[in-house]
Amino acid sequence: MEDKKPIQLDERIHLIDGFDLGAAERTGTYVIDENDLTLIETGPSPSVKYIKKGLDELGYALEDVRYIIVTHVHLDHAGGAGLLLQDCPNATVVVHPKGARHLVDPTKLVAGARGVYGESFSELFDPIIPVPEDRLIVKEDGKKLKIGSNCTLEFLDTPGHARHHFSIYDPISNGLFTGDTVGIRYQQLINEGIDFFLPSTSPNHFDPNAMRASIDRIRNMSPDRIYYGHFGMTENVNQAFDQVSEWLDIFVDIGEETVSEGKGYDVLASRMLEQVKGELSIRGLRTDHDVYIILNLDMQVCALGIIDYFKKLKQ
Repeated sequence: MEDKKPIQLDERIHLIDGFDLGAAERTGTYVIDENDLTLIETGPSPSVKYIKKGLDELGYALEDVRYIIVTHVHLDHAGGAGLLLQDCPNATVVVHPKGARHLVDPTKLVAGARGVYGESFSELFDPIIPVPEDRLIVKEDGKKLKIGSNCTLEFLDTPGHARHHFSIYDPISNGLFTGDTVGIRYQQLINEGIDFFLPSTSPNHFDPNAMRASIDRIRNMSPDRIYYGHFGMTENVNQAFDQVSEWLDIFVDIGEETVSEGKGYDVLASRMLEQVKGELSIRGLRTDHDVYIILNLDMQVCALGIIDYFKKLKQ
């Protein structure tokens, strides 16, 4: 893991692998080389050491970092923001209006993540360092941030995965950094020649209607690229939108059926995984592929979010 170099996506954007959960190609930090050096996503705190190493290999000092943007405040995307900020004296963190208070006081975020990850929490996420309020910038829907002489990023409110989620439009590449709103890209499957994208329906803000609206909004912008929180970039944008929308419907339908039977998230996760395995088997993937370790975890977390959604509907 230590020897993996930053991935060059074009002449101005690199991706540093953050090895979330100890796995390669799971989460990453995008580095945009403009007048104001900009990072998008930090991953959890254990990823910060990889960010520092990657920046050094790219020839940047921590003092060069001007903006650290987090698409949303879930700990696998923004948990390391406070820790990284301590060593970036000239940086400011940019966050969604509904996420700012959770970076300043991460108590609720930590409690929620402990509920999902249990005894594994400390190993995966510690330490969680608060971000000083005077080092935060809030960007509402439609607001912009000039980071270069010819580059002004635009922020779009894109709920569905989380209410505190925005996506960032980069006009130079005509691309969007979408965090988890338009799903997950599985690099492990891309490496096998299988383009595969699934929605991320984790608790506790998952809203399928809001997610569909956000996907449609981004699709209607006709981007050439989608930069994923998990993991990497695709230029097959229409295929990605189609797959995520289709699987979102499948997951919600399975969830509704499972809840109506009085079954729990474990049954739902198993059913969702079987659907995914069936599709990947048709596409020629062997059943013992390592990607199933990640897919199994993802389906468990996604099932929690779907169960939570249907519980709220009954309230």
